[in-house]
Amino acid sequence: MRKFFSSATLLLFCTLFLFLTACHGRDSSSKKLKSAPAVPVSVSTAVQRDVPVDLRAIGNVEAYSTVSLKSRVDGQLSAVYFQEGRDVKKGELLFLIDPRPFEEAVRQAEANLARDVVQADNAGIDAQRYAELFKEELVSKQQYDKVKTNQEALKAIVKADRAALENAKLQLQYCYLRSPINGRIGSILVNQGNMIKANDTVMAVINQISPIYVSFSVPEQELTRIKKAMSAKKLKTEAIIQGPETYSAIGELTFINNAVDPATGTIMLKATFLNKDKILWPGQFVNVSLTLGIQHNAVIIPHQAVQTGQEGQYVFVVKADNTVELRPVVTGIRRDQEITVEKGLQPGEVVVTDGQLRLIAGAKVEIKKDR
Repeated sequence: MRKFFSSATLLLFCTLFLFLTACHGRDSSSKKLKSAPAVPVSVSTAVQRDVPVDLRAIGNVEAYSTVSLKSRVDGQLSAVYFQEGRDVKKGELLFLIDPRPFEEAVRQAEANLARDVVQADNAGIDAQRYAELFKEELVSKQQYDKVKTNQEALKAIVKADRAALENAKLQLQYCYLRSPINGRIGSILVNQGNMIKANDTVMAVINQISPIYVSFSVPEQELTRIKKAMSAKKLKTEAIIQGPETYSAIGELTFINNAVDPATGTIMLKATFLNKDKILWPGQFVNVSLTLGIQHNAVIIPHQAVQTGQEGQYVFVVKADNTVELRPVVTGIRRDQEITVEKGLQPGEVVVTDGQLRLIAGAKVEIKKDR
């Protein structure tokens, strides 16, 4: 019995000792937090506003249309009428192939036509004369048919001459190479004096850059969302050019490819931009933002406020007594330097954006003032 009380007394003493030790440790930790110097931090206030729901991709600028100028006749390039790299208008004269051989061909065709018209007219007169003689039975039917056949043959020759003349004039027109579209012409690829082969030599390239296309690809999983949004309204597309200065242009999605690329699992899209200021240039790479809709009343904070730990994402929330609370959050859309918070934060709460490495839950902070 004495042994039993001794054991119970010993157990009670140990329990009491551990409890007092734990309380002392907790008090010590609290005293250390209170006595520790305040950690300087930068903060930001969670705000609530509407946020675009968009997709981001890398896009490539493409000319709205491209024309490679080639001569349709053989000949020597005798003149160039444009400066490299400038805008040209539809119908503007750009190149001249030596027209003299083709002018001679036109004159020859005109002469052949004139000769054969005279012969055809004379054959018509003969046919009328033989028709009268045939009625009076002064010539045979065979003679009359022969004259009539000659008249019809000469009529056909005149038609052929007229066709040859039109073709000669067309060949002459081909000597004058004009712009088929409005656009920006590139460098001169063939200099004056060179011999040009028909339908072979590219003489210059014209790109139509106003309007202009931007093509980009998105994962095939986004196709349903895009088609649904596109059926409701026109989808705004923004092309962003990064550099020493940032430029952007606004267009709209106008094309969805008819098949998913099985090699990459992506679908190719195209947006059309008016590009009146010619910010976008063919071959250029740009950042593309395709807006699918608007998330209303979203809670927004700077993305650098969000930290990631073993339990997931969290932020440090600054309380009224200038201590911080470690708050788990669920984030949503990131746009530029901001991110939406789906759960865990309310508008107006203050979060730490810089200095988190020195913080623990309950630590005291000193808010740095912006200079």
